[in-house]
Amino acid sequence: MLGEWRDQGNKAGSAGLAAGIRLLLFDGQLAPGTTLPAERELAAALGVSRTLVASAWDQLREEDLIVSRRGSGSRTTLPAAPANAPFPERLQPLDLATAAPGALPGVGLAVDAVRGAFALELSRHGYMGYGVEILRERLAERFTARGLPTTPDQILVTNGAHHALALVLRAMTVPGDRVLVEQPTYNNSLEAIRSAHVMPVPVPMPEQGWDLEGVEVVLRQAAPRLAYLIVDFQNPTGRRLDAEGRERLAAILRRARTSAVVDETLVELDLDGDPMDGPPPMGCFEADLVITVGSASKSHWGGLRLGWVRASEEVIGRLAASRRAFDLGSPVFEQLVLAHLYADPEPMLRERRAEMAATRSVLVGALREHCPDWSFEVPRGGLSLWCELPAAIGTRIAVAAQSVGVRVAPASRFSVHGGLERRLRLPYTLPAPSLVEAVRRLAAVAARVTGSPGTLGSDGLIPVA
Repeated sequence: MLGEWRDQGNKAGSAGLAAGIRLLLFDGQLAPGTTLPAERELAAALGVSRTLVASAWDQLREEDLIVSRRGSGSRTTLPAAPANAPFPERLQPLDLATAAPGALPGVGLAVDAVRGAFALELSRHGYMGYGVEILRERLAERFTARGLPTTPDQILVTNGAHHALALVLRAMTVPGDRVLVEQPTYNNSLEAIRSAHVMPVPVPMPEQGWDLEGVEVVLRQAAPRLAYLIVDFQNPTGRRLDAEGRERLAAILRRARTSAVVDETLVELDLDGDPMDGPPPMGCFEADLVITVGSASKSHWGGLRLGWVRASEEVIGRLAASRRAFDLGSPVFEQLVLAHLYADPEPMLRERRAEMAATRSVLVGALREHCPDWSFEVPRGGLSLWCELPAAIGTRIAVAAQSVGVRVAPASRFSVHGGLERRLRLPYTLPAPSLVEAVRRLAAVAARVTGSPGTLGSDGLIPVA
């Protein structure tokens, strides 16, 4: 869990060890109350002196991040809230850590609509390793309508895009391989990459767009087996790579002969236009090396737990064979529901886009009112804002926000090596009143963290005008 610090050993010193433990605690990877190893045991495991570990523990005790009791060892903790900023103990919990909206109303209607088709399936065994045929046909039609000719044989239905990525990693990498990723990138994908025992190699994203030269350098020097990219409303930055950039990226992949998993989970959420008029899918520029994964979780509902892979028939066959170690296919009923939704997808997708555009405006307005020193670009699509904070306080805000009932994912989780303390990802997937209240609480937390209690009300929150 200490990652790079462990490789540095004594060179990093006690301050480095304390910083590593501090980051794990503020990042939520070490829960408060976790029993820490004994000083002698940890020193032996890390190959450092016991004195170094003891010094690090002393630093953390001074910061109220660990408590020690004779005979019971040391445990992690969090500093108590300042007495002059009492937050209410019982507040409605607000989740800004999960960037996913609730189900569209049409999902419930689709459940009723497919009962007859489901009854026909009950006499069959229900194991469909590639997916229900009608869903594969409709997904292929959607790709074709977007400009990428696709047949059902090029589609594999999965249990979400996360499952799809795990299948590709299992089939196309071996432990010790490298996988190129954007930095920042989707945190759960980083977990999938690490779980496959392969090493994510980051290419930092510049202030604007993509660093395609950096991608080419990493492909040439690190020779990764695979690349994982989000070119449509990148999570968490919200950026979209234009057609010219996609053509350049495809040429870079072709020269390096490196396959790329392109995550299209958010492609349908073009809030300022029509996805059908957007840049062509990456597969249009490089048919052999691009493996596209997608999901219904953001566009329709995460509870369906369905995604897909679009690739060549040869790759689809390899993935279908590989998935037998994970499962024997996705649930039939949910696939029939999604197939029904994709029979005429545009009306519901327009409704989803209008809903998210409205809540995006609400979040933008609330931040400009309550957090005027936070900066961000309003993304054209996707589900979140990537905020820049006035100081390196992102993780501290995320930790302290729990005391006012707000869950926020620290930006460090979207990075290969942590950091990004001046950033915070804020989704606009909650209802409008909840978004305003969440921002009001976050503004109060930020004021407390930065020592500006003058902006707080008597209840510890920013007063409502």
